[in-house]
Amino acid sequence: MRTNRRKFISTALTGGLAAMWLNGCGGPEGQRSGSKIRIADYTQLDEILKQPVLKKELFAKPVIIKSLELLRYKGSFLCRVSSSDGAEGISVGHSGMNSLYPIFLNALQPFFIGKDARKLDLLLEKVFIYKLNFRLSGMALGIPLATIEFAILDMLGRIAGKSMGELIGEIHHRRVAVYQATEYREKPLEESMELIKRDVAKYNAHAVKIKVGGLMFMTKDINAVGPKGRTEKIIPLIRKTFGDKMALYADANGFYSVDEAIRVGKLLEEYGYGFFEEPVLFDWYEETKQVADALTIPVAGGEQEYSLHGFRWLIANDGLQIVQPDNYYFGGMIRSMKVARMAEAFGKTCTPHMSGGGLGYLYMIHFVSALGNAFAHHEFKGLNTNVQFECKTSPLSVVDGKIKVPTGPGLGVEIDPDFIGKHETVKG
Repeated sequence: MRTNRRKFISTALTGGLAAMWLNGCGGPEGQRSGSKIRIADYTQLDEILKQPVLKKELFAKPVIIKSLELLRYKGSFLCRVSSSDGAEGISVGHSGMNSLYPIFLNALQPFFIGKDARKLDLLLEKVFIYKLNFRLSGMALGIPLATIEFAILDMLGRIAGKSMGELIGEIHHRRVAVYQATEYREKPLEESMELIKRDVAKYNAHAVKIKVGGLMFMTKDINAVGPKGRTEKIIPLIRKTFGDKMALYADANGFYSVDEAIRVGKLLEEYGYGFFEEPVLFDWYEETKQVADALTIPVAGGEQEYSLHGFRWLIANDGLQIVQPDNYYFGGMIRSMKVARMAEAFGKTCTPHMSGGGLGYLYMIHFVSALGNAFAHHEFKGLNTNVQFECKTSPLSVVDGKIKVPTGPGLGVEIDPDFIGKHETVKG
């Protein structure tokens, strides 16, 4: 059951990872080792970042964005885009839009009006400069930007008769294998176990991810709240409960110091867990690498990462073996695909983090459908949603641990017009 991280390193080396060893002092991208500096070779990754993701060749003429609306009904947000030729697309916003809708209206919406949607790759770069939006980097910009991108991709998919996955890559996965993501770290061990077993049974899951430690570094240790040593008890108990055939993963949400992360990581290795997510704070790049270097279990991360340059460092310097961009937090599928492509070039895999959102799992499986380096399982938090819609090409249920990806154009679903009609345009 043990997953060997050394395989990732070996594959990465054969996939093109290079390094230069220089005497003296190096730049900010170097790492000191005695009197030498290791500087990763970023040339290959920089070339990948230059390559377009959207298949512009699918569109014979410009697709000019005529209108871009944000619609709200209670806590639900929709984005509707239309072209000068009358094509339309719609997306479902993330729950974070309740706080972030002013950024949509003031920092993003004006930029996209009148632009050619076929140039979406370039637009997603230029919008960071518009009104100095790069100062908002992170979820503040990523969530409203992804909401816009999803609507544009839905529109473009309807024009071209292609699914979202077909717009951003070749289809590798018609059905996406999922892991049941569980929470419950704040609950006593016995209650946590009952809830995890309930979730696994509900969807007949073949893989499950548990929480270890507390939530973020320097917060109250959950082990001191429940039974002492909760993490040390739940790791082997989950394996014993579900057996050797169940794929298991663990997420620390950045809780540990380096030494503690290594200690817990070795326990995860002992019980055959498949990856260790965010063992230390997400922006502790050097510390993440220290943990990865000390363990054989693959280290995963990227849920909170907001920078292509940050992923570039983590990939080139072997800080992560599994990249996890969040399609919403990171600003959409195109930016996330650039991360996946960089990872693939260095022999690493991708499994996107899935955050809240009325149809978040749908955007996730479309993205994964086009991943050539998809991990074995992908995050899944259930099918519950308040969005009323119809899907004619997939039952959108978990069957044998997998969800069939819709094959219709764009998102592949039709949102109920009556449900849309309840929403009103949000004004600036």
